[in-house]
Amino acid sequence: MKPGSILLGLLCLFCALVVQAAEPPILIKFSHVVAGDTPKGKAADFFAKRAAELTGDKVKVEVYPNSALYKDKEELEALQIGAVQMLAPSLAKFGPLGVKDFEAFDLPYIFGDYKDLHTVTQGPIGAAILKKLEPKGIVGLAFWDNGFKSFSAKFPIKAPADMKGKKFRIQSSKVLDEQMRALGALPQVMAFSEVYQALDTGVVDGTENPPSNMYTQKMYEVQSDMIVTQHGYLGYAVIVNKKFWEGLPTQLRGQLEQAMKEATELANRIAQEENDQALAGIRASGKTAVYVPTDEEKLTFKKQLVPVHKTMESRVGKELIESIYQATGFKPDSL
Repeated sequence: MKPGSILLGLLCLFCALVVQAAEPPILIKFSHVVAGDTPKGKAADFFAKRAAELTGDKVKVEVYPNSALYKDKEELEALQIGAVQMLAPSLAKFGPLGVKDFEAFDLPYIFGDYKDLHTVTQGPIGAAILKKLEPKGIVGLAFWDNGFKSFSAKFPIKAPADMKGKKFRIQSSKVLDEQMRALGALPQVMAFSEVYQALDTGVVDGTENPPSNMYTQKMYEVQSDMIVTQHGYLGYAVIVNKKFWEGLPTQLRGQLEQAMKEATELANRIAQEENDQALAGIRASGKTAVYVPTDEEKLTFKKQLVPVHKTMESRVGKELIESIYQATGFKPDSL
């Protein structure tokens, strides 16, 4: 080979490397509405770190916690139009979008524990539910746990009758609306970012949350009582704009899927631990009394709430509810 040809080849290689080095990373804006020190917040940050590592910094994930970009009601529309690429909304958000299957996760006492839950979220039922988002321009990547919810309020709760006529904040979900009405409470739909102030000013009398959300948002400062009912599940679906996702190079998409797999394992591993620590923190604050109901008291809540499953069959889908019963072994008639 002539010296000139070698020189030209080296020059071309150098130029190619310079161009490659100059290419900016692909940006993923990941928006969520909770604090960074919650299970979801920690998993989102971990995903951003692993995405950079696995792609060799070809992808940069910017995480925006605490509704810094969008509130509850705004974020799904922002994702669909491409203003943000990734979200991890709570599962109740998808009913208003027209994918009512997700509201099965709002059914009170449908999951006895994390084992029952993961049989659904990590199995074929969960995969089929995520697939139903695609006609909406959304790809579902994973389910992330937060934990099991309990009721808290500005007054003591030991029985369903204590909640009668009281205003309780809920997410926008027909199932959660029916749940509160089954208890005689008055459901109030409200963005998560507005709950602290609403409790403080008396706009609502109480709410439902896993301890980690209640603790990180300092709701214990503006409530006096909490009862550990663990009546419902709060989880998230990590989702991405379909057009954006399918436009990524195959190799990068595979690397991001691996980062998501690792982040999901982290989220689900720490959820219960984080909630146990948060519950201890609420107790230690001395501002909110934490009451653990007896088995008999908990059964009273179950008997009043499990009939919501039947009431909501026409909305959520009888076959879906029965498939969850079959997967978990839950027998509502045994109560």
